[in-house]
Amino acid sequence: MVEELVTAGVALASVGAVYFVAAARVIKQYERGVVLRLGRLASDVRGPGFTMIVPGIDRLRKVNMQIVTMPVPAQEGITRDNVTVRVDAVVYFKVVDAADAVVRVEDYRFAVSQMAQTSLRSIIGKSELDDLLSNREKLNQGLELMMDSPAIGWGVTVDRVEIKDVSLPETMKRSMARQAEATRDRRARVINADAELQASKKLAEAAGAMSDQPAALQLRLLQTVVAVAAEKNSTLVLPFPVELLRFLERSGLQAQAQTAAAEAERGAGERPAGPAAPGTPRPAAGAGAAAGTDGAPPPELEDLPEAEDLP
Repeated sequence: MVEELVTAGVALASVGAVYFVAAARVIKQYERGVVLRLGRLASDVRGPGFTMIVPGIDRLRKVNMQIVTMPVPAQEGITRDNVTVRVDAVVYFKVVDAADAVVRVEDYRFAVSQMAQTSLRSIIGKSELDDLLSNREKLNQGLELMMDSPAIGWGVTVDRVEIKDVSLPETMKRSMARQAEATRDRRARVINADAELQASKKLAEAAGAMSDQPAALQLRLLQTVVAVAAEKNSTLVLPFPVELLRFLERSGLQAQAQTAAAEAERGAGERPAGPAAPGTPRPAAGAGAAAGTDGAPPPELEDLPEAEDLP
């Protein structure tokens, strides 16, 4: 009798242990447990910790409540301004209602992935290329709204959507590069022209200051020579000012005037008082014309300054 009781007790303990092992479940902190009892949803959702179910009758499904990062495969589409692009994105979402995520949709991850691809292709067709490249924040908000509306009925909320990359055809890349290069070239030319204008104004002011003091030009010439000699060049280039050429030209005209006047005076002193004898050579017509009737210099040379007054 005692042996039968011991055997029955051991059998009951074994059955109890097997039942405990089959019924015991542990739900982690970031999970929630949805119990389907005979195919019907139980009223309560099991929280984290230890819980028990009825083996063979209850079926426990654990739903992850963490934020899920899901990459969206690259989608190729045509923008509103007829440019073919390839865009990929990433979606951040999480489950807010575990029961709806299990009951209302077969596989909420697959559903969110397909919805993200469809929304991405739709947003590409509604946007222009400049918006995809420079106004991504607005497009991200549009994608989030397009995905969050149907996902909220599945017990899922979309936390954020980000466009990762926009791939363009090579021809479009070259066209954009040429456009950027032309824009920068235009800016460089405008800046260069502005610099030339400012430099010309300063040079005009400097020329006006140097015209008041002729010695400043010589000092500037010496500064240029020093700047060129500082490079240790084998060839030294000396600029020849135009004012020096004008000075030499004036000096030459003054010398010609003085020579003509001296010749006229000498010819007038050697001329006899009476009429000239036959056969006496007459003075050259050029000399008389150059000296004038009274030995004075010709009128075109009278206005020239003296050699001492020249700069």
